[in-house]
Amino acid sequence: MVLTDAALRPVTRGLMYNSSGFDDEATRIAAYAPDPHITRSSGSDLGRMMRLQSEDPENRAVHMLHQGDFITAKLIARGGLSDHNNALKSGFDPVTGQWPSWAADAGVRIDLLPDVKPTGAALSRISPQRAAHFGLSPDAIVHAGTTDSIAAFLACAPLSSGAAVTSLGTTLAVKLLSPDRTDAPDLGLYSHRLGDQWLVGRASNTGGGVLLHFFSLDQIERLSRQIDPDVPSTLDDYPLIKPGEQFPINGPSFAPRLTPRPKSDAAFLHGLMESIARIEAECYQTIERLEAERPNIIYTAGGGGSNAVWTAIRNCGLSVDIQTPKTTEAAVGAARLTHI
Repeated sequence: MVLTDAALRPVTRGLMYNSSGFDDEATRIAAYAPDPHITRSSGSDLGRMMRLQSEDPENRAVHMLHQGDFITAKLIARGGLSDHNNALKSGFDPVTGQWPSWAADAGVRIDLLPDVKPTGAALSRISPQRAAHFGLSPDAIVHAGTTDSIAAFLACAPLSSGAAVTSLGTTLAVKLLSPDRTDAPDLGLYSHRLGDQWLVGRASNTGGGVLLHFFSLDQIERLSRQIDPDVPSTLDDYPLIKPGEQFPINGPSFAPRLTPRPKSDAAFLHGLMESIARIEAECYQTIERLEAERPNIIYTAGGGGSNAVWTAIRNCGLSVDIQTPKTTEAAVGAARLTHI
């Protein structure tokens, strides 16, 4: 996010989504925010905004803009707008349609907070200058956007309750569409609003990055051919590259479990794949236990979805039909926003 003036010129640096270390801001937020709350962490978006405020001592800022908001503002030549999904971690409540009542007391400059619209909602006609610059129709309408991972979900899956997407990239991430909102900030679990439904999700620190830590892609492909997915592994690993887990266990110092390592590389890879599949199943079981939907179909995004042996192992542990989507491109999901 970034703070800009009325002409959309940045008056602070931009801070990335994974920036952290806002401990002083988190302390101030914790004095006013309910416990638990999505903004109560040293890496929260609201804490990030408060840090940027401190870098604008002359109060030149007029807008706080998430990255998607900034692009939208440039397209329509005015700031001050956001969407339900980008604003969620900054503290916006998509049910009440309000920013936190305690934000000003915590030191947040509420005059900088954007007007938040439902994801996919029509915002404004594109500015004539931008239309001419990009060769677009001057009648083009700019719609409220979303985050990259939600756009990827929309690319993969239908908007039907119980549809889920597992991203098997460097990390493991799960998202499940439900008619009910399910939030468990103590577990880092939260729901994004999509039309009249909710996308419940969270990422684990395990995933394909662990496999690539031990093996090359060629080795994974070769060793996979030696694995029988119908025969359970005897290993009980918790594959992490370093201590710290987010979901389904919330443990900043949670330690990896990768020993004993068998002499056979194929057996070790089998154990890693099966353990990650077990963690995936536990993610969905945790969501279900918190009274959300149980997945009835799971689409796989990310490079891990191309490994047939891993898919077969996951099928055994999930007992849910696993499908390969036609596309996982977030741009395709963004194009579908107007139909939610």
